[in-house]
Amino acid sequence: MREIRVLGDPVLRTPAEPVESFDRELRRLIDEMFEAMYAVGGVGLAGPQIGVSRRLFVYDISGRKGHVINPVLTVDDPAEVVEEEGCLSVPDRRTGSPAYAPLARAAGVTVAGVDRLERPVRISARGSLARCFQHETDHLDGRLFVDRLPKNDAREIMLRT
Repeated sequence: MREIRVLGDPVLRTPAEPVESFDRELRRLIDEMFEAMYAVGGVGLAGPQIGVSRRLFVYDISGRKGHVINPVLTVDDPAEVVEEEGCLSVPDRRTGSPAYAPLARAAGVTVAGVDRLERPVRISARGSLARCFQHETDHLDGRLFVDRLPKNDAREIMLRT
């Protein structure tokens, strides 16, 4: 099973490369990403989080499950919604579970890309799914949720990791 990379691993801070080969290996990778995500109780997982610097993520949240390859995220509703957010790649060393903090995200987004068979994917989302899409797309850009936190909150998270 693929290991989840944690804060400090350079792959998490490097923008991921576009997926270009849509082959059996890619299909296997997506299956392995779901397996790794479920094994640790996650709801989303991006390629860099398992050491694969490719632009793809998987998700299973709010009754919606899927994957998006080479996603492009657009904000449909910029109103900010503040909710607790955590990350598998930012574990709290005391508990081993993701460290959580309140974080503002856009209320509504659309993600567009393709699936494993290169069929177009376009999903508009609100709520938890919108938050997940923003979080995973950030990973593909080399950004972690702590980068979006106010300095004091980020400092507190960093002290626990």
